[in-house]
Amino acid sequence: MKVSEKIRDGLISLPQYLKSSIGVKRLLGHLAPQQVTSAYEAWLAGNDTYDLEVQKNHAFSFEPLISILLPVYTKNLDTLKACIGSVLDQSYSNWQLCIADDDPKNVEVRDYLSSLEDKRIDVVFRDKNGGISQATNSAFELARGDYVGLLDDDDLLSPNTLFEVAKVINEDSGVELIYSDEDKIGPDGRRRDPYFKSDYARDSLLSNNYICHFLVFKRSLIESPLMDEALDGAQDYDLILRLTEKTDRIKHIPKILYHWRMGEGSTALDSANKDYAITAGKKAIERALKRRKTPGKVIPSVFGGFYTVEYDVIGTPKVSIIIPTKDNPKYLKRCVESILDKTAYQNYEILIVNNNGVKKETYKLFDELKKDKRVRVIDLPIPFNYSRINNIAAKESDGEYLLFLNDDTEVITEGWITKMLGYAQQPWIGAVGARLLFGDGTLQHAGVVVGLAGIAGHIYTNFPALEVGYFGRLKHNFNFTAVTAACLMIGREKFFSVGGFEEEIAVAFNDVDLCVHLADEGYFNICLANVELFHFESKSRGYETSAEKNLRFDKEKGRIRARWRDYIENDPMYNPNLTRVRGDYSLK
Repeated sequence: MKVSEKIRDGLISLPQYLKSSIGVKRLLGHLAPQQVTSAYEAWLAGNDTYDLEVQKNHAFSFEPLISILLPVYTKNLDTLKACIGSVLDQSYSNWQLCIADDDPKNVEVRDYLSSLEDKRIDVVFRDKNGGISQATNSAFELARGDYVGLLDDDDLLSPNTLFEVAKVINEDSGVELIYSDEDKIGPDGRRRDPYFKSDYARDSLLSNNYICHFLVFKRSLIESPLMDEALDGAQDYDLILRLTEKTDRIKHIPKILYHWRMGEGSTALDSANKDYAITAGKKAIERALKRRKTPGKVIPSVFGGFYTVEYDVIGTPKVSIIIPTKDNPKYLKRCVESILDKTAYQNYEILIVNNNGVKKETYKLFDELKKDKRVRVIDLPIPFNYSRINNIAAKESDGEYLLFLNDDTEVITEGWITKMLGYAQQPWIGAVGARLLFGDGTLQHAGVVVGLAGIAGHIYTNFPALEVGYFGRLKHNFNFTAVTAACLMIGREKFFSVGGFEEEIAVAFNDVDLCVHLADEGYFNICLANVELFHFESKSRGYETSAEKNLRFDKEKGRIRARWRDYIENDPMYNPNLTRVRGDYSLK
């Protein structure tokens, strides 16, 4: 039996696997997939290009003063010099560097900082070491800029960083928070492990501080003190959570503008180096939930720096589980029985939609299932149209929340409805999806990227279930522009507010269309990695000819492409620097 099958069947737990097999360090390495350094360097040569002289001579109509906060506590003067040098080398010149030296015993560093003559640099020498939050707060007191950025004393800015920030501010004068992509600098000085991020994703940020660096925010958003010293180790995470509660004017620059230095004991090398930071991160999220009045619990992941939020269900709203089917008694029986066995939440109904079933075995199963008062069967003798079938069933249902489910699925996670409902109840959430596995335990669905393979595609299809994915995508709850309707929960009012499923899209991509419509209305869609089902995929259909399928498929692709061209060209929950050919988050 494969290890993935042992974990799936409960014969071995994930923590046991980590200890007994490849170990935590190897899996932690998967959080930032180890791009072959030379391949990334080749990508940089063709993509990370800019003309610094042109930038230096560019005249913006508005030249904001950008104050960079630099708390200093280092034993390596060379890395500090390189850090400050990366600010001095900026092509955009209207900046202020606010340095707070937090180590009164390091005379060498103090002498160097005292020797800096650039008038744009202000330095405060603290009387005693107080930690990174206190030092950052001291630097913040020096800031005079319209905008404020954060820099660590051993990291580097790209020379075009502040130019790109000023450019965004000139393009959108209302922007209040800006962040960029980032990479790491290895001990050998070579760049590696790029993190190409999504645009602002509210729930992804509660799973991990993906925004991190380079962060710039409007000075007027927050008062002193900037950092909470009780959260040292996750003080920037706490700050970002607070900032994003104050503004939705957030811009992401999809360029590598910040470089973490990987040194001994650095979280850039291994987040497990700082266990206290994990605890502080949990507290930061818990405080955010309390401020936002969204009760729930925060569960630290076995992968350092990642968390799972499980929201409390408010009240006991009814959930209608809608299952279309046609003469598929074997799979339907397994599906319904798994719901009845694995669902702790009690206020639900199962609405089976019989679309032209004729087999005796089908009707015999209906009679058996209807013995449970929570199960209803409605006959719908119309030509197959997935969207119309589900729309009709949704209108026939009683639930305040709708859970669309394929008949060839089987519930794995006990408490699945409770976990999904906790998210579906949040006012900013549109569609809630789940992690789906093929029968052999490999991945079938863990989120959908719009534009992948031309229209839309699942990430990591056929990968092992144990794969962690790009920066934890497969093991933690992340926002995606779309999720599959093979298992999708949504509030009833939200569903009908966007018109339900588009009935002109009868077979393929109707779930993508629904999800993108929700995203376009401002909702966030999410895939929950802590909810799993098997999906044996498309066992009940097969009565269309290949020619009919292909014709319909082409028409439906055309409708999606015409309706959601902007999302296809640039999925905001993905990144334009990543592949649109494969679902593995490799470089474009």
